[in-house]
Amino acid sequence: MEEFLIDVEKLRENARKNMKKGPVTDAYGADVKRVVEVLNDSLATEFICVLRYTQHHFAAKGLESESVAAEFLAHANEERAHADSLAARITQLGGEPDLDPSTLSERAHSQYQTADSLIAMIKENLVAERIAVSVYTEIVKWLGDRDPTTRRLIEEILAVEEEHADDMANLLGSTK
Repeated sequence: MEEFLIDVEKLRENARKNMKKGPVTDAYGADVKRVVEVLNDSLATEFICVLRYTQHHFAAKGLESESVAAEFLAHANEERAHADSLAARITQLGGEPDLDPSTLSERAHSQYQTADSLIAMIKENLVAERIAVSVYTEIVKWLGDRDPTTRRLIEEILAVEEEHADDMANLLGSTK
């Protein structure tokens, strides 16, 4: 095993010289600008999911709609929390969260789809969750060890998106 060596004096000097960079130090291994772009696309995705789940919550009708609508609302709230976490990380990296409503839909990985039946709503949400799982899995692989903080954030979001996909698949099975 290699010995752990560190030049503390150089670290102190660089920390003072580059204070405006916040948490981004010389040890940061990723392309900050590209990471911020990827996170902004993920932010757009999360907001589209918030909007879709919220619309489905209010539009849900039928015998089983009350419990399904409650699930949609819970997911909307969790997606909003994801958006907040992504926006915070973008800011930490020195970027600006892009919340421009005129471009959210085109930047998002998933689509905003309304539906006229409970089953169609569940299917649309399942499709969106599957897309999120695929994209976030790829982001985790892409980041690797170059940005462990962002990778952990995406891994946490990914775990919840997998739960959402499982919830939607289970609902779909119970509403056939």
